[in-house]
Amino acid sequence: MTATTLAPARPDPGLEAVILDYNGVVGLQPDRDQWMRLAALAGWPADDLKAFMTAFWRYREDYDAGAISTHVFWSRLLRNGVAAPPGSALLAALRSQDISMWTATDPAVLEVLRSARASSGVPMVLLSNAPAPLGDALDREEWCATLMSKALYSARLGCNKPNERTYTAAMAAAGWPDPSRTLFVDNLESNCTAAARLGLRTLHFRGDAAELARHLPQPVQGARPPSMPAGARTAPSR
Repeated sequence: MTATTLAPARPDPGLEAVILDYNGVVGLQPDRDQWMRLAALAGWPADDLKAFMTAFWRYREDYDAGAISTHVFWSRLLRNGVAAPPGSALLAALRSQDISMWTATDPAVLEVLRSARASSGVPMVLLSNAPAPLGDALDREEWCATLMSKALYSARLGCNKPNERTYTAAMAAAGWPDPSRTLFVDNLESNCTAAARLGLRTLHFRGDAAELARHLPQPVQGARPPSMPAGARTAPSR
């Protein structure tokens, strides 16, 4: 089997849509202190953080895909006699700490996306591997409500990237743009490779907001921003 060649992203005045990963692109990665707090809640000793993180990612794929509940996910991770039955305060605390770890965003990336929206009104779709509680939390964020035409999460789709169904759902949410005029941005090369197989342009994001800006429309001095495309969401009442 020949390797898929990733189509290099480049500025395109005819860009029809942008599909964006969340964690590692818009969202910042958790720091060590956040991981330590989560591990402690789950009953893991401070000197066993690496093992906790290994176990966390071992079970996360099923949780992200909606195949297991929050309770089942955490029941697989709890140690040292810790119990968190459904409805318990501890289960709620684990869910809350988990969500808080993933909701910090990169202000430089958001500024690039706001500039692209202001200059062209290009539809943006969020496509994230995320469990249902995190998806619900991201939907309540102002940037998600105002910048994204649609936000799609693996738990609601029933499968994770790089499953082809996730990309098909994102293209549908974007209004079925031309794949060659659709930019897919993700921090994982494997996800970009899967998108490229479907004909999408790809940008393997490595944390450089300036690089992202080079591949998106930017505002022209004195130009009036276009109206928001049909179907775009407005910020919810607070």
